[in-house]
Amino acid sequence: MFTFLSYRIQCGVLLPIGCLLLFGAAPAGRAATALEPAAAERFARLALTCVHAEYPNKLSHTLQGDADVRPPRELTPAFYGCYDWHSSVHGHWLLARVAKTFPGTPLAEQARAALAQSLTSQHIAGELAYLRAPGRASFERPYGIAWLLTLAAELRTWDDPQAREWSAALRPLEAEAAQHIATWLPKLQYPIRIGEHNQTAFAFGLIRDWATVSGDPAMVTLIDEKSRQFYQRDRNCPIDYEPSGEDFLSPCLAEADLMRRELAPAPFAKWLSTFLPSIPRSGSAPWLAPGLVTDRSDPKLAHIDGLNLSRAWMLGGIANGLPPSDPRIAALRAAARTHAEAALPAVTGEHYEGGHWLGTFAVYLTTRAGQRSE
Repeated sequence: MFTFLSYRIQCGVLLPIGCLLLFGAAPAGRAATALEPAAAERFARLALTCVHAEYPNKLSHTLQGDADVRPPRELTPAFYGCYDWHSSVHGHWLLARVAKTFPGTPLAEQARAALAQSLTSQHIAGELAYLRAPGRASFERPYGIAWLLTLAAELRTWDDPQAREWSAALRPLEAEAAQHIATWLPKLQYPIRIGEHNQTAFAFGLIRDWATVSGDPAMVTLIDEKSRQFYQRDRNCPIDYEPSGEDFLSPCLAEADLMRRELAPAPFAKWLSTFLPSIPRSGSAPWLAPGLVTDRSDPKLAHIDGLNLSRAWMLGGIANGLPPSDPRIAALRAAARTHAEAALPAVTGEHYEGGHWLGTFAVYLTTRAGQRSE
């Protein structure tokens, strides 16, 4: 029997309130979300604070000449805030997700105002010119590009006139970003199995979700082919070696969370048995401990908070991909809860090093993004 659990986050304390499901199906008539209004306000505030804050800024920028020495707001006029381009992009996704989840609220109106400021045709034209410029074939690939497509998917599935305008404005950049992936993947001979931005398994999951929403069967096929080429024969993933000191993604769990998108429940269960044979079948055994964060003011050490959040949603996704009677589900859900409990109270914005991006991971987890039909 599943544990019904949701969380209200106030004053940095995580309190179980027995209301909605975080890691299972929602009660009839209720949205499958554990994001409470108080938590949504706190997470959205992190994005509202940074999406139009130009500095501090970490550029991933190739100079072709003196003319390329320009401030971030001129280089990428839509996504120049939140310290770096990918964080700005997924900060906008956070705002769209929250506004869509809590329509008609003051928070939604603030999120809409920020989105309207960024997602203009003029700003997107500037982004498109930047992405098409010489020397940018690998710009933000695959992580930032995957998040841009996730933002596009969020807007596409939002039944709202203003969201449709933003979606139309974003469409040329969305198409260019997808083309960058479509050009790259046939040439990619090996997977990228690290715990940071370049990891392919996590990006493939986001891109496949976008391709399903946008109606791009060619991209779905390409992702499926590469996923099976890279991962279907994998065995005994060394999850005991995780985490590395700066991970915010689990190489093992991200791969399994991708493959549950690729395989039906029965073949996925069989694949998982050989890929992660250490998952307990006897209930909620403490088989995977959350990572420990020693200094949240250090931008790389703070990655471990993101690891705990992404592990939580990946564990939930893996559980949802199994047949309902699979005996490993209890242990997967227990580990997911433990990781969420460890990480959600830390998403406070006390330190900009984590505050500029961890809100997105918290919202992706608590709204169960990537785990349900939109």
